[in-house]
Amino acid sequence: MNHPYESLTPDNVISCVESIGLLGDLRILALNSYENRVYQFGLEDAEPVIAKFYRPGRWTRAQVQEEHDFTHELTAAELSVVAPMSINGQTLHEAGGFLIAIFPRRGGHAPELDNADHLLGLGRTLGRMHGVGRAKDFDKRIDYSLQRWLVEPIRYLAENWIPNELQPAWNTLGKDLVERASALMNDYDPQQGIRLHGDCHVGNILWRDDTPHFVDLDDCVTGPAIQDLWMFLSGDRNQRERQLSELIAGYEEFQDFDAREVKWIEALRTARMVYYSAWLARRWNDPAFPAAFPWFGQQRYWADQILALREQLSLLEEPPLRLL
Repeated sequence: MNHPYESLTPDNVISCVESIGLLGDLRILALNSYENRVYQFGLEDAEPVIAKFYRPGRWTRAQVQEEHDFTHELTAAELSVVAPMSINGQTLHEAGGFLIAIFPRRGGHAPELDNADHLLGLGRTLGRMHGVGRAKDFDKRIDYSLQRWLVEPIRYLAENWIPNELQPAWNTLGKDLVERASALMNDYDPQQGIRLHGDCHVGNILWRDDTPHFVDLDDCVTGPAIQDLWMFLSGDRNQRERQLSELIAGYEEFQDFDAREVKWIEALRTARMVYYSAWLARRWNDPAFPAAFPWFGQQRYWADQILALREQLSLLEEPPLRLL
């Protein structure tokens, strides 16, 4: 069976985008994106725009629209978020069987995580974003949970991908990871979750003019505030504590931060590690994935994952980071 994205020939991309009211100059450039398909689209007598074709079946139209509405709430609060453009009075369009959004083209570079000013700026912006996120709830988007991001992926991989000879190690390790991560987050109340960016890492930040510009809210969810902060932490324990303290210092200029969320960081990291493998596995019928990740699914890959997750289990046992 052909994958839906195989229909996105250059001619079809141009046809789809022009059908929603934009006149192209026949210049398109495929950009680096796997979950969705994203193109720089040249326009007649105007700057190029970015056309995003959402992966069919991943989100409903209502869920994508809620993402767009949240993004525009953020821009209305004068936050620098790259929001979908309104064309003929709407931000979400449909053509060729795809949901499509058009974004302005923006430039910038990744923030420098060893730069205290950049960390403070990220913290301040996220504090303001979370202020908007707290103002009301999502109705259609999903909630963050370890069940969805950790428990289900562990089971899915065990049933469909883990080689037989590695099953005992995977199952035992998975049980330990779930128990420890769940214990660390046993005081998280989903009812207190807020609307988040959801996939907040340096690849989704454009740093320009001493300001972080946030892009790609495709993974926005309701969840704990720390989910939008912990992915900026790297290095040894001392480095991560300094980075976290700078982030929180900026954050608390605009929002209170619940310090107990710090102990959830390694549980969230564990879930992301497992979820990433499950994401690759679930997308394997998309021809772009075997081409881009040829090493995935081999026995060596799973042996390395088990080793990395055993190391992560040790981190789950360590005391949480300190706020300096």
